[in-house]
Amino acid sequence: MAALSVEGLNKTFRGGLFEKDRQVLRDINFSLAEGKTTGFVGSNGAGKTTTIKCLFDFIHPDSGSIKFFGQSINSDVKTRIGYLPERPYLYEFLTGVEFLKLHWNLCYGSNMKDFSARAEESLRKVDLMEAKDRRLRTYSKGMLQRIGIAQAILTRPDLLILDEPMSGLDPDGRAMVKDILKEEQKRGVTLFFSSHLLQDMEELCSDLVVINKGQILYTGALQAFMSEFHSLEKAFQVQKNREASRG
Repeated sequence: MAALSVEGLNKTFRGGLFEKDRQVLRDINFSLAEGKTTGFVGSNGAGKTTTIKCLFDFIHPDSGSIKFFGQSINSDVKTRIGYLPERPYLYEFLTGVEFLKLHWNLCYGSNMKDFSARAEESLRKVDLMEAKDRRLRTYSKGMLQRIGIAQAILTRPDLLILDEPMSGLDPDGRAMVKDILKEEQKRGVTLFFSSHLLQDMEELCSDLVVINKGQILYTGALQAFMSEFHSLEKAFQVQKNREASRG
C-alpha cells in the first residue's frame, strides 16, 4: 500500500474582475512507497506548496483523488502524519515546550501519556532543550524552523511531509536537519519533502517527483532521473521543447 497516492489533481485560482483564471496544477499524479524518501523538486512557483496544501485540504482542489495509507484524510490518519509548512505560523507568546504541548493536545486530546518523553526527545534532536522554556518570540529564524521540525516529528509519525524544511537555515542548521531526516529514515518513516535544490535530494532521496509550471515532469528513482537528464535545467528544457512542439 502506498503511504500517499495522488491521482488527477487539478487546481485553478479564479481571477478577479479584470484578471484571468490561473490554473496552477494540471493532472498531478504520483505515489509514495512506504519507507522511502521522495523529494518533491521544482523551481519557485512550480506548484509544490499548492500541491501540499491540497493534500491536507487547506485549499480545495478542483478535481482529483488523494489517499493516505489507502484512506481519505481523517482524524485517525492525521495522527500518522507529521507536517511542516513552508511558512509555519507559531504562537509567539508560547514557550517551545508549550508549543509542542499544544500540538500534542490537537493530536491526542487531553491524554498526556508519553508527552514529556517525546517532547524532550524532539527538542534534543533539534538542539533546543536549553531554549524550551523561552517564548517563541525570542527565537531566531533558524530556531523557529527547528521548533517547527520538532513538532513535526513529535508524535513519531509514519509519514513526514516537509515543505522547504531547510529554508532560511545556515549551513550548520541545514546539516542538522539532514541528520534528523536520516534518523527518521532509519526509523522506517516515509519522507516527502520539497525543495528547489537538487543537491538536497541527491543526499537524502531514493525517489523524485519533479514538477514544473504545475505539471509533473518525472516520477521515479533519483538515479534514473540523473542518468536521463543530468540536471533540472535539462529536464525543464525538455518540457519547454515538448510544449513548443504541441503549440
